[in-house]
Amino acid sequence: MDRRALAALALAAAFGLLAAGCGRPGSSAGPVYTAKGTAPCLKTKGFRAVTTNRLKIGLIAGTAELGGLQARTADDNVLTIAFAQDPNAAEDTEQAFKNHAPRAVRPHIGDIMSARRNAVLVWTVTPEQQQLDAAVSCLSP
Repeated sequence: MDRRALAALALAAAFGLLAAGCGRPGSSAGPVYTAKGTAPCLKTKGFRAVTTNRLKIGLIAGTAELGGLQARTADDNVLTIAFAQDPNAAEDTEQAFKNHAPRAVRPHIGDIMSARRNAVLVWTVTPEQQQLDAAVSCLSP
């Protein structure tokens, strides 16, 4: 096989590997989080009323590619998590939450919203650090 054929073969193999990774959750940034993997842990960390029912968790989380969930802390701070397809899609999810937040909440959205990989967490009020830590520690594929 001549050099041109080898170069073409190597290039085709590289494009094949790249294409195989595109569109698959976690293909470039490690595993992604899901509602199904996260919900059981939240129950063990003291969260109540944990649900993944799309009709109960709001439009944005309810239509997220890898699911969504809602849970309550002991002091009734409501946590909603939307699980996007990947970290890039999580940026779009964050923007959707910002765009649909009530006007009074928009200036403080940074206090109640955060993202980890593909998960976007939104609270009713600013969470205590232990609440945030508990929720983040439960994020799971």
